[in-house]
Amino acid sequence: MSKNIDKIKEKQKINAKKALKEAADRKNKLTKTKLPKELDGRDGPEPTRFNDWEKNGITSDF
Repeated sequence: MSKNIDKIKEKQKINAKKALKEAADRKNKLTKTKLPKELDGRDGPEPTRFNDWEKNGITSDF
């Protein structure tokens, strides 16, 4: 029975290493993608980050 447990643990280690490698590859792929430059965007701080949107002098909080 201990042989079966050892085999299972070894498979788990292999699968865990594979999953970590795949996650690292996905993360690297996301960080390498270039976003296009924003045209005609809002001036100042990002409104969705600071929960405050201003347009034509009118401020909206959300």
